[in-house]
Amino acid sequence: MSDQGTQRFQAHGGFSVLEVLVAVSVLAFGLLSLGSVLTTGLTRLGAAPADLIARQKASEAIECVYAARDTRLLTWAQIRNARGGSGSDGGIFLDGPQPLRSPGPDGLVNTTDDGDVESLVQPGPDGLLGTDDDILMPMSQYTREIEIRDLGGTLRQVRVIVKVRGAQGERAYILTTLVSAWA
Repeated sequence: MSDQGTQRFQAHGGFSVLEVLVAVSVLAFGLLSLGSVLTTGLTRLGAAPADLIARQKASEAIECVYAARDTRLLTWAQIRNARGGSGSDGGIFLDGPQPLRSPGPDGLVNTTDDGDVESLVQPGPDGLLGTDDDILMPMSQYTREIEIRDLGGTLRQVRVIVKVRGAQGERAYILTTLVSAWA
């Protein structure tokens, strides 16, 4: 009887040191991978508001070009960059990256009559937006470039590049569309 008891004990002897070492290694690798995914997710979550603003500011620029054409505020010849691809396109939209400024009297962004650098308005200590303690945060980390290129007599490509500088470096949001001479 003692032989059977010894055999049972040996058959249910537990894990070897090697098996424990492999199991701990697999568990450590899984936890480190999970930590990396969590870090990446939190980084992207932190950058999401800036990315949303960049997307909206690019859309705003495209809408300005369409509005200028549709309202006949500008002639077709003026819906170009000042220098542009030829070096003397003669349009009203400024070349190269520009600070995000509020539209001037013409209502268009990235033109010579633009106002001051735009600011984000955040609620102050009272938590209410629109009160005297609101916090103005200048959007100086953003730039916007409107690039207009001729594709034919009555067709142009409009490319808007909004860049934002942040803790993770510089990111760019690019929006491209076509505009024709006909409203």
